[in-house]
Parts: sequence; C-alpha cells; structure tokens
Amino acid sequence: MRSIRGEQGQSLTEFALLVPLLLLLVCGIVDFGRVMYGYMHLNMAAQETVRLGGLGKTDAEITAFARGYVHLGDPAKLKITISPTQATRTSGQYVKVTLEYPVGFATPFLSRVLPAPVVTADSTIRVE
Repeated sequence: MRSIRGEQGQSLTEFALLVPLLLLLVCGIVDFGRVMYGYMHLNMAAQETVRLGGLGKTDAEITAFARGYVHLGDPAKLKITISPTQATRTSGQYVKVTLEYPVGFATPFLSRVLPAPVVTADSTIRVE
C-alpha cells in the first residue's frame, strides 16, 4: 500500500501517545501485586509468629522470629506489637501479634502522589 502524503507519521504519533498510558497501567498492576503479596506474606508471618507466643516464648524471641521471617525489604521497618506483654501473659489467656510494614510503590509517579500503603496483619492464639 502506498502511504498518502501527510499520513506518514500517524502511527508513530499514536504510539507515542499510548505508550505512557500503557506503561503506567502495567506499573500500577505491578504495584498492586506487590501490596497484595505483602499482605499475604504478613498474614502468614503473623500466624507463625503468634504460634510462638502460644507456646510460651518470650517477647524478645517472638520479635526476633518475626524479623527473621518477614522478607519484604528492610526488617527495621517492621513494627511488631504483642498483646498482652510477657509480664502479664499467663496460661489460658489469648496472645495477639500485630505486624505492620510500609510497602513502597515501584512506580515513580505514584510514589510522589500517594503515600506508601502500610500493610497490617494480626493473629490471635491461646497460650498453653
């Protein structure tokens, strides 16, 4: 086919207009997947961590296990809350472990516009 004079750059212009939107969509899907992975990983970590509390481990041992188990990035950003504390925890009570971690965006544009989501997970078990 012959190109008509004046239409030679039409497809290049359309491509240039659509590529940024498609890349933003793909990056948004990747960011959503990272946040969902963080949520599922923290839920599993909370279940495994609270199990130690149910077995009578100390708060320091529970915290060390959680920091070693969670692999989402910097372990120092992981916030661990254990309720009730080791001093007031007795057999028959319930212990609750809450884990919080800020998952940053990979998309540069989103990280400037939206705050980083904080993923939270908790789990409760009875102390034996």
